[in-house]
Amino acid sequence: MKQLLLVFLGGGFGSALRFLLGKYLNNAGAGIPYGTFAANVLGSLLIGIILGLAAKNEAISEQHTLLLATGFCGGFTTFSTFAYENHVLLKSGDFTTFFLYTIASFVIGFAAVFLGLYVVKYF
Repeated sequence: MKQLLLVFLGGGFGSALRFLLGKYLNNAGAGIPYGTFAANVLGSLLIGIILGLAAKNEAISEQHTLLLATGFCGGFTTFSTFAYENHVLLKSGDFTTFFLYTIASFVIGFAAVFLGLYVVKYF
């Protein structure tokens, strides 16, 4: 039950922060939804750092990992919103933005996870 509560609390904070980023950074006229992009990239970096610390001499406990990685990062990042925003871009015929947003999200997201792991391992 404690594990479920940790994930719940972390997810709530992550979701609330993602909402605020989207509210202030997403602009329908801008094309790319910068709030979602920022949340996904920052969440990827954070999960790399958190899981890197958890693996490195067990620097973070299982409870902290559940709170921060599963809960916070899981609530902060969003694949469903990313998928919907891509649907909107395709529906509007904005194929250039669709491809840029999709490719950048995957490439930079993966790079952010690896960067987080690298930072923990070598610093």
